[in-house]
Amino acid sequence: MTHFEEVADVEEKRSTWPALPLILGLSLGCSLSLLMVSWTQGDTDDSCGDELGNGGLFLGSNRGDPPEDQRGGPGNDDFQPRIVPYHKDPNKPHKKVLRTRYIHTELGIRERLLVGVLTSRATLNTLAVAVNRTVAHHFHRTFFFTGLRSPKVPHGMAVVAHGDDRPVWLMYETVRHLHQHYGLDYDWFFLAQDDTYMQAERLAELVGHLSAGQDLYMGRAEEFIGGEERARYCHGGYGYLLSRSLLARLQPHLDTCRNDILSVRPDEWLGRCIIDYLGLSCVEVHQEMTYRYFELGKNADPEREDRAQFKNAFTVHPVSEPSLMYRLHKRFSQIELDWTYLQIQQLQVQINNLSELTPEGKAGATWPIGVNPPFRPKTRFEVINWEYFTEEHIYSCPDSSPKCELRGADRADVSAVLETAVERLNERYQPQLRFRKRHLLNGYRRFDPTRGMEYVLDLALEAFTQKGHNQVIAKRVSLLRPLSTIEIIPMPYVTEATRVQVILPVTANEQDYVSNFLDMYVMNTLDTHDNVLLTFLFVYDPFDAQRISQADVFAGIKAMIGEVEKRYGDVKIPWISVKTEVPSQVKLMDIISKKHPVDTLFFLASVWTEVNADFLNRCRMNAISNWQVFFPIHFQEFSPAIVYRDQQPSAASSFTAEALRDGRFDRHVFEEACFYNADYMAARTKMAADILDNDELLESMDVYEIFVRYSGLHVFRAVEPALVQKYVRRACNPRFSDDIYHRCVLSNLEGLASRSHLAMALFEQEQANST
Repeated sequence: MTHFEEVADVEEKRSTWPALPLILGLSLGCSLSLLMVSWTQGDTDDSCGDELGNGGLFLGSNRGDPPEDQRGGPGNDDFQPRIVPYHKDPNKPHKKVLRTRYIHTELGIRERLLVGVLTSRATLNTLAVAVNRTVAHHFHRTFFFTGLRSPKVPHGMAVVAHGDDRPVWLMYETVRHLHQHYGLDYDWFFLAQDDTYMQAERLAELVGHLSAGQDLYMGRAEEFIGGEERARYCHGGYGYLLSRSLLARLQPHLDTCRNDILSVRPDEWLGRCIIDYLGLSCVEVHQEMTYRYFELGKNADPEREDRAQFKNAFTVHPVSEPSLMYRLHKRFSQIELDWTYLQIQQLQVQINNLSELTPEGKAGATWPIGVNPPFRPKTRFEVINWEYFTEEHIYSCPDSSPKCELRGADRADVSAVLETAVERLNERYQPQLRFRKRHLLNGYRRFDPTRGMEYVLDLALEAFTQKGHNQVIAKRVSLLRPLSTIEIIPMPYVTEATRVQVILPVTANEQDYVSNFLDMYVMNTLDTHDNVLLTFLFVYDPFDAQRISQADVFAGIKAMIGEVEKRYGDVKIPWISVKTEVPSQVKLMDIISKKHPVDTLFFLASVWTEVNADFLNRCRMNAISNWQVFFPIHFQEFSPAIVYRDQQPSAASSFTAEALRDGRFDRHVFEEACFYNADYMAARTKMAADILDNDELLESMDVYEIFVRYSGLHVFRAVEPALVQKYVRRACNPRFSDDIYHRCVLSNLEGLASRSHLAMALFEQEQANST
């Protein structure tokens, strides 16, 4: 971290900075935290063995101790391993075992928690919607049970209507529905009313600490009317937890309870049924876990509520209106955020203290603590470049220009960094000093893939004292925007059994490379009986098209195709002939797309591609219909004349690390692609309004740009080590757009050899010239 000169007579004070998406580092070793929060590192009186905070959710002196039932206590048969012997009867014919699609189905693994919300026709579009918008997405499944369905059902909610608004009947049908449809899929069932606010993370943590194999009826225990017996039922307003085993035992008695037990309160009716037929009473504490709730007073303000009972509650009741539900959710989200920040701060202190015991000592704890240390390059070629910028310009441009204007996301990024830097400086030194930005002297940034975006700023600041004096000073600050937000993207189910349709466009200048392509295709697909088809697309220029009857330039390739079809009798390799002056990728795909079904998976190849099974499987997995297209970055070998010179290249396989040594992944080439025909047709339909039969626009675009601009799908671009191409100098067509032509030229130049190889070749040439 770069330090800067300290302001005189400024005493360093510890402070906890509010959450911002940047980490600011000053001199004096101040460091800031991950997860958009800052902290001060330094000595502390707390020992490393201290607990991580005071606001725990559960009772017990040691949260790490397992519950009694998990220590091998009685009543814990589900956790005992059982050996199932395998015996094959020789007298019975062998039957093929049908495996399930998912492993958790075969192993009988269930989801932990299903939530049911009891609502009504009057509150379905108000309170129930508020519950759905605040906490429903935090649970695995949430159902809303009502007697009569509203004329307009809210969008995105799973509503189950039982056809009767009587409260007890609604409870009876709800419990029966849960057991009948989900009794084998979930371990726990939580029921609550729509005027109950639920803290989803705490409820999930609660069931995660309870043994799933026991009968449990847990919630706020209430006395029955009269209060003469010790048994208790769970109050429905605060929610209650039912175990799967309890639901299974209760199901045979539901009809009897419906006929024999008279009650106007559905929660009291359910409690009486459980007590009478299962002998279980509602409990608030089980296995050292406490069910915590809070009763919200009339006209209460959640923003001002600061009692521990409120902060630690799982549920809050009653919630009279949707706006109050949203205010409660905001308040509890802030409580959880503050608790998370407190844990992070205490973990940082522990890491800092433990660093003294490491061989590197305190120097081994890099800034900011808890974030990966900066990447250390092993060679000069691995050094990550810093980008220089000012408030108006950046000196590292995508088109390799030396200077370009800051626009769009880059400009917003620089503005946010400057604003955050000044804000953090003021928070640190106020009230002694107050800073105001004059201008940015120098700015540097780089993206470190191990930790995030790093910034170094030289700021011209105007500093004001409490007495009104001011002075312009220069300060250097370091900031880090960490890679802290991890998003898991759900992907549709795909299979490796999909047929791949390989499309190979060939021009007259490229036909010399078709023989090698065809040999690799035969060896890796036809000999292995892979589910792959090949179609040739012969591109004739106008001159060759006129002479096709006298001298076909592709006659040799067609003869090779005939030999392959003769060798493999059931194989047909069709070809399509096209006449055009400019073999635009989009024009060619338009022809191919019309001749294949919409569910066809295309692999658009080039004559230098070496098709193999590993890549074809990745093509099937990475191209997802109506979701994602795949543009692999192939590995391009360097020119053997420069890399090896007088030496012979090693006969390494194309799939060994040795083969990937003398080359590079060519990021300038977009010729190879995997996508579904339906996705291409949809993108071309959206593009039709822009082109209006403009052939020049079609020639200026490739398939990659069409998907980026018009599809709305995920465009997956990644290096593909299974696609290895031999060195070849491509012929760049000046009739294409400037961008496509420029990429072709760069590919040829950068693919010639590495800098070390070029330097050695120049050195040897100079030595030869000097002698």
